[in-house]
Amino acid sequence: MGSQSVSQIAAAAKTASLALARLSGKTKNAALLAMASALEANRAGILAANRMDLEAAKKENLAAPLIARLALNEAKVQGMADGIRSVAALPDPVGRRLSAMEMDAGLVLYRESCPIGVIGAIFESRPDAVPQISSLCLKSGNAVVLKGGSEAQHSNKLIVSLLTGAAGGVDGVPQAAIQMIETRSEVAEMLKEDETINLIIPRGSNRFVRYIQDHTRIPVLGHSEGICHGYIDRDAEIDMALSVALDAKLQYPAACNAMETLLIHQDIAPKILPALFERFQREQVELVGCQATCRHLPQIGAATEGDWDTEYNDLKLSVKIVAGLDEAIRHINRHGSGHTDTIITENREAAERFLNAVDSASVMWNASTRFADGFRYGLGAEVGISTNKTHARGPVGLEGLVIYKFKLIGSGQTVAQYSGEKARKFTHKPLPNPD
Repeated sequence: MGSQSVSQIAAAAKTASLALARLSGKTKNAALLAMASALEANRAGILAANRMDLEAAKKENLAAPLIARLALNEAKVQGMADGIRSVAALPDPVGRRLSAMEMDAGLVLYRESCPIGVIGAIFESRPDAVPQISSLCLKSGNAVVLKGGSEAQHSNKLIVSLLTGAAGGVDGVPQAAIQMIETRSEVAEMLKEDETINLIIPRGSNRFVRYIQDHTRIPVLGHSEGICHGYIDRDAEIDMALSVALDAKLQYPAACNAMETLLIHQDIAPKILPALFERFQREQVELVGCQATCRHLPQIGAATEGDWDTEYNDLKLSVKIVAGLDEAIRHINRHGSGHTDTIITENREAAERFLNAVDSASVMWNASTRFADGFRYGLGAEVGISTNKTHARGPVGLEGLVIYKFKLIGSGQTVAQYSGEKARKFTHKPLPNPD
């Protein structure tokens, strides 16, 4: 942060956001492409900084899931650059005409997309979140103030310096478009900046998100726990169910969209549980189960009530046998975090009931929960996965980082003309939308 206070950083970000809102898509894309190239050109330096973070994390006995999220390699750095380029390739979300309406002859109302302003992004462990968030904010015309976890401080500082240097080298892009704070005390100060920061996006545990919500007047786009479920219906195809369940748990166990609880219809449980146990045991996944599951698999541990509400982010899975679809839906809506849940079944009616009744940001049919991701959804990247029910839900990409404004174009009309006994009448005629 240098000698600047958080108030000064936030004020600079506010000024930068006003300049960013006026930038052309061409200028923003030039900055993004320069950012991607800067990461590629400095791959060795990024990996060296990350090794310093990993060494420190291991000395401090950081939890294995956090170390997994912290670690970078050549492929991940290339993925950062590729992700920025994918954002550059997306249509500009700013200035899109969303609707048009004639209020009266010569009086037309437009609704157009515009940036939110200044985003405060607070996240843990993952250095690859820095280019994701930065690129999405720049493309959507928002300035961003970043705060990563202290465990990634060397990686984050270098990546931010590369991004700001590259973007700031493009004519018209303000240097303060991307900034970073480093300490917890600065987070407390940032949460007070409700006059300059328009939205806080925290990525972390449910407790962490609750803390942020309780200590700021700034709107918070909460990305809390990922207690994701898979439900194997009685009409599931067994090989498919095995494949999807294994991927949902094992493809990246530390991810927020990894499956934490597997629900199984009682009619199919005897057929699939032995194969599930054998496959998960082979992958060193610890299984805990309800009483009925333990009767089928006496070698596993009993699940506690707390297990149904736990995000493991590790090689552990809770298994529960349910009487049917209705019980599965009730369990998910009670214990889930509103993140991502999937049903495996060949029964279309059951699938549609599940998709409509489960109250989560992403619901799936015969697909792994790991698909819930901004890049995989074609959003370019994501600033987080929101479990809120506000203007943005699920993976938050460009569309979640813009709001809208109304533009009224008149020809000298006054409200007095539309008041009183001889008032003019509004036509309120929808107009074709050129977008």
